[in-house]
Amino acid sequence: MGFISFVFQDIAANKGNTKGKIVAVHFRIANYAAKGKLAKLLLFPYLIFYKIIFEWIIGLEIPYNTQIAKGLKIYHLQALVINKGTVIGERVELRHCTTIGNNGKDKTCPIIGNDVKIGSNVCIIGPIKIGDNVSIGAGAVVVKDIPANSVAVGNPAKVIGQI
Repeated sequence: MGFISFVFQDIAANKGNTKGKIVAVHFRIANYAAKGKLAKLLLFPYLIFYKIIFEWIIGLEIPYNTQIAKGLKIYHLQALVINKGTVIGERVELRHCTTIGNNGKDKTCPIIGNDVKIGSNVCIIGPIKIGDNVSIGAGAVVVKDIPANSVAVGNPAKVIGQI
């Protein structure tokens, strides 16, 4: 995939969501630096800009080297924290005040499948897997695997239905 198509791969997912488009494009430009040493060297000044503006000023922590497939949709930019070891599938929706990362003991991060909708104030912590086509309700604390085609809510999150 060329640079231009790589950078704009999330635009369709954020239709009607200007903030989401802006963040997705800036993340993808920075994310391109993870493709190799030359890309990282050429984009180094941009990586500094990305870190200052998005992490320090806006409060959106998505490290440039996080593995996120196409179709990322971001609503409400504040307090979104994703560990760089997290793997996120295609067409995932993220909302504000969400934390995704390791549990501090085991440095392994979650693997999130395709077509997952994550509500606001959700914590997804530890070496777990979230299946495809899952909805996680607002305020959920996910510390165990969630099977595909499920709806999960609560603290700790429990599957309450199938999609």
